Amino acid sequence: MNTTPSRLTRNKLLGCVLAGGQSRRMGGGDKPLMDLGGRTMLDMILARLTPQLADIVLNANGDPERFARFDLPVVPDPLGDYAGPLAGVLAGLEFAAAHRPDVSHVVSVAGDTPFFPTDLVGRFCAAVPSDRPVIALASSADKLQPVFGLWPVALKSDLHDWLDSGQSGKVLAFVDRHDSVEVAFDTDPVSGLDPFFNANRPDDLATVRDALSLTDR
Repeated sequence: MNTTPSRLTRNKLLGCVLAGGQSRRMGGGDKPLMDLGGRTMLDMILARLTPQLADIVLNANGDPERFARFDLPVVPDPLGDYAGPLAGVLAGLEFAAAHRPDVSHVVSVAGDTPFFPTDLVGRFCAAVPSDRPVIALASSADKLQPVFGLWPVALKSDLHDWLDSGQSGKVLAFVDRHDSVEVAFDTDPVSGLDPFFNANRPDDLATVRDALSLTDR
């Protein structure tokens, strides 16, 4: 008898780009929309994510029209504004439950991390079973990257209750309530950067531009 567990397939996944932060350390504004020499970080992120997933939404608060040219659904945090990355994950889970009934999991991606792995989704799919809810989190350099995760839609109600109780910032504490796996990724071979390098400060934009000069060769 074949006892090999079935694995997720990409048609069961929804991508959710977490683009709703306040960017305080960058001086405010939308980090994903900052220009990096003719393209934005969000352009770069979608260029990496779209080949991996056909179905993508943006999580962002405020006027959704500023993202209109990307022609993607924009979903705000369902519990208050700027309630942390788990609120963005919940936005993706609730959108999937309401509009994509065939979707079983949401893949979350940070809106300020333009060099994340091109095999992120495939590695996540290979890491978890399809018949029970298991969270997958990315890691690099022995450090978890909890904004990059695979989240079962079945955990939507529990996550809603968790956030509603005021636990918004405690991503790993929520993960610890459930079965989870870590998926480790290596340094980007072209840029030499941690693949989850995120642009938090103005100086980080120079690092992104330098890396682009290498990846565009």
